[in-house]
Amino acid sequence: MADELKRVSPEEAHRLMTEEGYIYVDVRTEAEWNAGHPVGAHNVPWAHAGPSGFVPNPEFLPVMQKLYEKNCPMVVGCKSGGRSLKASQALIAAGYTAVIDQRAGFEGPRDSFGKLTEPGWSPQGLPVEKETPGASYAELKTKASAT
Repeated sequence: MADELKRVSPEEAHRLMTEEGYIYVDVRTEAEWNAGHPVGAHNVPWAHAGPSGFVPNPEFLPVMQKLYEKNCPMVVGCKSGGRSLKASQALIAAGYTAVIDQRAGFEGPRDSFGKLTEPGWSPQGLPVEKETPGASYAELKTKASAT
């Protein structure tokens, strides 16, 4: 893959997962992921919710590097496309070669009036679940520290 980050629609992300074996890395907070996420998604937050906004997760890259090979095909998604873009860029800078950003995220970006500008994963009606055994951040972090 070229150094330029490929960004895809929720439908294309779903196709990559179901037809080409990509994993979905959801970089939203644990609370957001627990409320619902793409079926099979792994949760490694790019940032944590703090009292005055998001606080970067210093364990993001270390956990990713322990659990996923540099050539692991992955789609990275968040709530509306902002955090996943930053996380995808960080992964590529760290040497990952098969990273694709899912623009529009789980819910989709909104304009200044709150109107949805591009439907995300959930509004598109793609498969959603609330529990994925072994894929929560707590479970993945434990697995990473054991390797």
